[in-house]
Amino acid sequence: MDMIPARQIVTRVSHSQGFYSSDYNMNIYRGCCHGCIYCDSRSSCYRIENFDLVRAKENALGIIERELASKKKPGLICTGSMSDPYNPFETQMELTRGALKLVEKYGFGISIFTKGTLVTRDIDLLTRIAAQATVSIRITITTADDSLCSRIEPHSPPSSQRFEAINELSGAGLFAGLTAAPLLPFINDSVENVEALAALAIRHKAQFFHMMPGVTLRDEQREYFYKMLDRHFPGLRGRYQETFGQRYYCSSPNSRKLYSALKKALAGSGIPTGDDAILAAQRDRNPPAQLSLF
Repeated sequence: MDMIPARQIVTRVSHSQGFYSSDYNMNIYRGCCHGCIYCDSRSSCYRIENFDLVRAKENALGIIERELASKKKPGLICTGSMSDPYNPFETQMELTRGALKLVEKYGFGISIFTKGTLVTRDIDLLTRIAAQATVSIRITITTADDSLCSRIEPHSPPSSQRFEAINELSGAGLFAGLTAAPLLPFINDSVENVEALAALAIRHKAQFFHMMPGVTLRDEQREYFYKMLDRHFPGLRGRYQETFGQRYYCSSPNSRKLYSALKKALAGSGIPTGDDAILAAQRDRNPPAQLSLF
């Protein structure tokens, strides 16, 4: 694996709200090998060249320890917003695991976004962190169909395995659930898909269900997405261009139906769906990160 220099890894979040609320952001790796056709991180504004090539940051754990030790007040750290912390290389590198040890040591909380089932390896650390601070594991699952998953997220674990990971994490007492985002217009934004995802969420004891019916498209990401549509969904490019033009956020025409279907499918399950309800459940489940006496 190539290593790249880094001066800073744990950065303060200035504007964080809703489902993505956190105090700090941490990306140990740069780039991602999941190959998802819709990933916004391909956009040129993020300045990640050769996005499909995963690189690790030099002396990542040394930098992270220095930064956490210097923080006056612990808070919630988000990881996985740009590059998945549980990519296949993490099996040998163990940089994410090393970072979790430091998160525990310095009394911070952790919010993880991932498609990687390797997150279950770190249940021991995550449960220890959860005893003193906030822990949430947000596993992206956009389709209940493993076959469709292989086309839109070709190098990530199948959806079925990700549901099993949620079940294992939740069974260990952790706040783990799914984010169905994005639901791509004309591909997986169907009532049938949402109903199937909801049924699997209930069966696998998901603690929350976050959904985004639509997809973001801009510059280089738009070009890549359309290229993948031509390859896997011939003719759909034209429908996107006609429906959305050059819009950044392409909202699903089925949004209202999907939210209604989700509400109905989860009725009586106790699984929260909206931002406020999910964050409230997270606060109830985990104490806020606090300074240790020693």
